[in-house]
Amino acid sequence: MKKIAVLVSGSGTNLAALIQACENKTIKNGKISLVVSSNPDAYALQRAKLANIKTKTVDRQSFQSSRDFNKKLLEVLKEENPDLVVLAGFMCILEAEVTRYFKNKMINVHPSLIPAFCGKGFYGLRVHEAALKRGVKLAGATVHFVNEVADGGPIIMQKCVAVRPDDTPRSLQKRVMEEAEWVILPEVVSLICSEKIKIKNNITYIEV
Repeated sequence: MKKIAVLVSGSGTNLAALIQACENKTIKNGKISLVVSSNPDAYALQRAKLANIKTKTVDRQSFQSSRDFNKKLLEVLKEENPDLVVLAGFMCILEAEVTRYFKNKMINVHPSLIPAFCGKGFYGLRVHEAALKRGVKLAGATVHFVNEVADGGPIIMQKCVAVRPDDTPRSLQKRVMEEAEWVILPEVVSLICSEKIKIKNNITYIEV
C-alpha cells in the first residue's frame, strides 16, 4: 500500500474528494497517511482529523523566508517518507530543493486546461476570471507532475467543463471542481499508486 501525503492551505475540498475515494476504494493501492497544512486555521485539517489521518502544520507565516519554509516542509515530508505527495489547494511556492527530491512523485491539480491560464499568478478565482474575460468556451482542470516551473511539469490528465453564458468566476470555479478536479485527481492518484503512469520525453503515458 502506497503512502500518500497531501499538502493543503484552505478548506480542503480536493482533500475531501481524496478521502472519499480512499474510503470507497476508488483509489487502489494507496492510503493517505499524512496531511500537511501551511495554514494552522485551514479547515482541511479538521477534515483530516475526522478521517483519522495524521496532520502536521508548517505555518508559512512563521518563517521569514521561503527557503526556511521549504526546508522545514521537506523535513516533515522526509519523516513520513511518502510514495506520493499531492498538492491539493496548496497555496505556497515550492522551491527546487523540494520538487527535485520528489521528482515524479509529486502532483498538483490546477483549475484550467494547461497551458492555458497557468503559471505564476494564476490561482483560485484568478484563473476563472481570466478564462471568462478571454471568452473561452471550454474550461476544466489538469493534474500534472510538479517540477521547479510553476504548472510546468508533465501533464497526466485533463477534463473539460463547458462554460455557460451566465457563468461568474465563482460558478465556474464550483463546476470545475465538482465535474473535473474531484474526478480526475483521485483517478490519477490511483493510477500512480498502481504504477500505471510512465514518463518519456516529458510526456506521460497510462499503461492499460
